[in-house]
Amino acid sequence: MVTTQTPAIDKAMAIFAFLAEHGRASFTQIQKATGLPKSTSSSLLASLLAHGLVSLEEGRYALGLRWYELGNKVEEGLDIKRAAMEPLSQLRDRTQLTCHLGVLEGSSAIYVLKLESPTAIVIRSWVGRRLSLHSSGLGKALLAWLPDDKLDAILADIQFVRRTDTTIVSAEAFREELRATRQRGWAFDNAEDNDGVYCIAAPVINAAGEVTAAISMSGVSSQIDLANLDAVAATVVATAGRIAASHRH
Repeated sequence: MVTTQTPAIDKAMAIFAFLAEHGRASFTQIQKATGLPKSTSSSLLASLLAHGLVSLEEGRYALGLRWYELGNKVEEGLDIKRAAMEPLSQLRDRTQLTCHLGVLEGSSAIYVLKLESPTAIVIRSWVGRRLSLHSSGLGKALLAWLPDDKLDAILADIQFVRRTDTTIVSAEAFREELRATRQRGWAFDNAEDNDGVYCIAAPVINAAGEVTAAISMSGVSSQIDLANLDAVAATVVATAGRIAASHRH
């Protein structure tokens, strides 16, 4: 559980995270999973019920409809998602690969749009999923164009956890990777987040030169021509450019 200077919010977030992952759950399941005292769990759940943030049906709790309302408000502000839909759909159709749109949120990236590959190969991801910045193509694309002060602040919060044999696990090596990413104009996840899954990503840059989002294209080695990455990446970069141009108008 994340710990901040507002313990009540930390505890509520622990409940939300559990329900988001497991769906409906009993009071006992929630209390044991979060490790909160029974009295604390009871009072928190009562308050969350009153605000519509959780629901209660036949003794089982779930996330409430208030989240749907709030989520719709958030989505209304994500006009980048609307701008990306057509170009990203065309990229998916052309390459037959899973495509994502993501944005930077704190010290992680989050998917706001996913378009599934029509093939039988499934990339395990979903809208709303947070992913590590240091081990994902999307994360690298979101960071590589940041001003030094903002990048320094984010890197200080990153835990360089090894996920595969190719994961970058030091800040110094990661900075070098970001420099290379910016120089060539696109990012590459060399199976650094999931074994056997590769990703090419490109930034969506606004008129002020700021990265507002990034797109990625993911697949296994049989789907991506790893020996000719520059040509493959050119398609992703061009798509990101189309999204940026559409978003400006």
